[in-house]
Amino acid sequence: MKSVAEQMQLIERGTVEVISREDLQTKLARSVATGVPLLIKAGFDPTAPDLHLGHTVLLQKLRHFQLLGHQVCFLIGDFTGLIGDPTGKSETRPRLTREDVVRNAETYKEQVFKILDPEKTRIVFNSSWLGTLSSYDMIRLASELTVARMLEREDFRQRFDSNRPISIHEFLYPLIQGYDSVALKADVELGGTDQLFNLLVGRDLQRSHGQEPQVVLTMPLLEGLDGVNKMSKSLGNYIGITESPDNIFGKVMSVSDSLMFRYYELLSDMTSEEIARLKQLLAAGQVHPKEVKVRLARELTARFHGQEAAARAESNFEQVFARHELPEEIAECEIAAGEEAVWLPKLLLDAGLVSSTSDGRRMIKQNAVSLDGEKVTDVDAAIPPRGKILIKVGKRRFCRIVFV
Repeated sequence: MKSVAEQMQLIERGTVEVISREDLQTKLARSVATGVPLLIKAGFDPTAPDLHLGHTVLLQKLRHFQLLGHQVCFLIGDFTGLIGDPTGKSETRPRLTREDVVRNAETYKEQVFKILDPEKTRIVFNSSWLGTLSSYDMIRLASELTVARMLEREDFRQRFDSNRPISIHEFLYPLIQGYDSVALKADVELGGTDQLFNLLVGRDLQRSHGQEPQVVLTMPLLEGLDGVNKMSKSLGNYIGITESPDNIFGKVMSVSDSLMFRYYELLSDMTSEEIARLKQLLAAGQVHPKEVKVRLARELTARFHGQEAAARAESNFEQVFARHELPEEIAECEIAAGEEAVWLPKLLLDAGLVSSTSDGRRMIKQNAVSLDGEKVTDVDAAIPPRGKILIKVGKRRFCRIVFV
């Protein structure tokens, strides 16, 4: 096991805050002395079926702890997912069904091992302990925090001041998330900066239950492709880890030069020294920004699809963007030919080129949709259901529609 100083160097890479640094050093020193690994916890509510690179910032940090010999506890909040995390929300979130949560949780289990080591990962569901709490237990847990403390949270305070409703179950969310740390006896909990209040509640609850308080480690929220807002599916600025190799490679290549090293620091397996050296070479003009970006795109594409797929995606990228040719492989989608013409946004959705018809309309309005090389600007366009059509959406998404 590495020394405390060596471990701290890797753990603190990319972090925003460690509460407290002294506590973490103490825990690491004890771990080194006894050979007993720390238990590192991070919770994910299965509110959507797929993860994107923004989620993997935490996964990458969990992997750092695994590389240092510690035990990672990947917590799937199947119980808390039914409540809905109110963090950053201006109104009560719609509740998910049990079926939604179970289905999404299964996809999380498949996706996280593209980054985490299965041998050093415990996957747990918080319904295991939260689902067994009695009414008495819940009331006793609720007595641990005051309404005044809850209103210290900016989102709750804003909703309270503007007379927007706050449901009682939303007040329970930080308590329940905090209780997860008690149930697991976590040594360290990771979360985004927007989760700081909830993470600190975990420390408070552990203390009141006679446990040594966990160290809280916050990671930044990864900016999306627009370079402004946090990566989010709803904003369309995301890179999904289940997307095709061509999409992942192309989207990473579209990241701005100013944001590129932010992605390196938070997502790459390169060491801090290697990244610093790359920065020096770029600043000295000894390497082109495109070469640096290609290296990152290749690494991230290979992480989720393998080296061979990453090499093909790089070749396709060069064909489409450098030589303005079509990619060697274009997906085909067979669509049943009816009697009536097909609404274009619906056709884009059926072909898997957009996430919704609203997304399709937005792409058409942005002049990002072409049919057989011709731009389409009419969101109400209807396509005759016959023959074959080559559709291009944005710069990277291609599909050949075959009406059958």
